[in-house]
Amino acid sequence: MASKLHSIFSMLLLLLTLSDSIVLIVSLGVGINYGQIANDLPSPSGVANLLGSLNISRVKLYDADPNVLSAFANSNIDFVIGLGNEYLLNMTDPLKAQNWIELNVQPFITHTKISCITVGNEILTGNDTQLKSYLLPAMQTVYGALQNLGLSKQVYVTTAHSLGILGNSFPPSSGTFRPDLAEYIEPILNFHSLANSPFLINAYPFFAYKDNPGQVPLDYVLFQPNSGTIDPVTNLNYNNMLYAQIDAVYSSMKAMGHTDIEVKISETGWPSKGDPDEAGATLQNAELYNGNLLRLIEERQGTPANPSVPIDVYVFALFNEDLKPGPASERNYGLYYPNGTPVYNIGLQQGNLPQMIINSAPKINGVSQSWENFHYRHFVLRNAKFCFPPVDQGNYVFVLHRIHYR
Repeated sequence: MASKLHSIFSMLLLLLTLSDSIVLIVSLGVGINYGQIANDLPSPSGVANLLGSLNISRVKLYDADPNVLSAFANSNIDFVIGLGNEYLLNMTDPLKAQNWIELNVQPFITHTKISCITVGNEILTGNDTQLKSYLLPAMQTVYGALQNLGLSKQVYVTTAHSLGILGNSFPPSSGTFRPDLAEYIEPILNFHSLANSPFLINAYPFFAYKDNPGQVPLDYVLFQPNSGTIDPVTNLNYNNMLYAQIDAVYSSMKAMGHTDIEVKISETGWPSKGDPDEAGATLQNAELYNGNLLRLIEERQGTPANPSVPIDVYVFALFNEDLKPGPASERNYGLYYPNGTPVYNIGLQQGNLPQMIINSAPKINGVSQSWENFHYRHFVLRNAKFCFPPVDQGNYVFVLHRIHYR
């Protein structure tokens, strides 16, 4: 009897421990990027079961997959959906923009929470000048269509940027956008101010470390204890690179006359595996980066220059994606393997995938694709500009480098 009581007590203690971890995640309101460039992922209903068991409350998609949105009907998940770069030209047409919303938003929004549409991804650091010219008109037209349909208070419109849009990032208080992008960014900021929508950035301290492991302190990029660096203008101490990057963006917006726009992190993460020449891409570092990041979110921390504004983060990514091109790290950003097993432990427990169904073919916006068509249409290499301030000025903490595949 005593043995049984001890077993029951032990089980209750374990459940309470797991419960604390789950409560931690739901209280954070942490977001997760749900990419689908893979052929071994669970079905959307399986992912809904997984996220439901984890109490993750916010998900960012790169499309508006109707299978995903249907699978999450009547859940507590809040969705960011995406319009891919290939849609930008069409979205400058008011009729086509409204038709897209009527097809991809209206049928789902009464049962599935959709709070944001991202129009394009990292357009301004690409080489396509036409796409750059389409970006703002597309954002404006999508917003206008939402207004016409009475959804503009419920769904906001924005776009995600690489940190390669910064021309200067050290010190953070002197951050500025690249002069050659000013003609695009300034009116985009005016749009955000008018529409009351956030400015999204994809921020990866991993890239800074990978390219300069001898100069960039690992503790600094992993949120580990370190002495940090002082901004000589504000005298603020920065003890991690991500906060320095965020404040550099705030300063860049301020230089263009805007202090009324919130910065949100649409992507950040750390790979658990990489090629031999990818310094820092290890399971231990990924666990430290994402685990420490979740603790900062739990503490509702703001950055040194904006301490009253808790950081708002979408972690990249939910799953390892086995079909992503490029170096090995690109296929190893996931917090989970496709079977629901954690890649490493950061407080998220093993998820529930009771009816595992693997998607055998890739999809774009919910439509099955041939492998050849999928590769041509969806595997796009995006290169951000290198932004390396001189190391001898002690600026290593603000190195910005972005080469990422999506």
